[in-house]
Amino acid sequence: MEPQVLYRVCFGTSTPTSFQASLLNFRPALLHQHRRHRVLLCDYPAIVPQQDSSVRGTYVQGLTDGDIYRLDIFEGNEYERRKVKIKVLEVEGNEAGQGNIEGEEVEVETYIWVAGKENLEEREWDFEEFRRERMSGWINSSDEYSEVDEARRANGDDPTGGRGVNGSITERLEGRKEEEVLKGAV
Repeated sequence: MEPQVLYRVCFGTSTPTSFQASLLNFRPALLHQHRRHRVLLCDYPAIVPQQDSSVRGTYVQGLTDGDIYRLDIFEGNEYERRKVKIKVLEVEGNEAGQGNIEGEEVEVETYIWVAGKENLEEREWDFEEFRRERMSGWINSSDEYSEVDEARRANGDDPTGGRGVNGSITERLEGRKEEEVLKGAV
């Protein structure tokens, strides 16, 4: 997942504070025996098991239970979170994978497409094309985040206990800051 999209899901903004950004560590990785397809009429990809294929992606460390909760909501019922084994890349080669140097194998969880292959294009999803042509719609305002934002605001359903960027505690603290600024201006 593009870091700015991940930040938007986890922190409520595609431009997190330096502290928030420091909570997550990103490393390039390969998922063997899988392929990434473009979902029909959509901007986003789907990963499915497929022999003799590999998907270059990102190994993200530092996600909390609350982050996983929001990612589950964001990915929806088209995907299922599954345990897989990846190879962390010590050296990242070109787009064709030439020059990749694989390092340690790590068991992780990723989202695998379960909504049927008939909903996928045959061609592989192109990350650079997404970045160039579609990403701005995903990191600014997008309806794709409405369920995540709503879950973040729901009473009792926020596993961050209201501490997330859009959580109830943060909203109350920001409200107090505004009141203090207004009082100081009078």
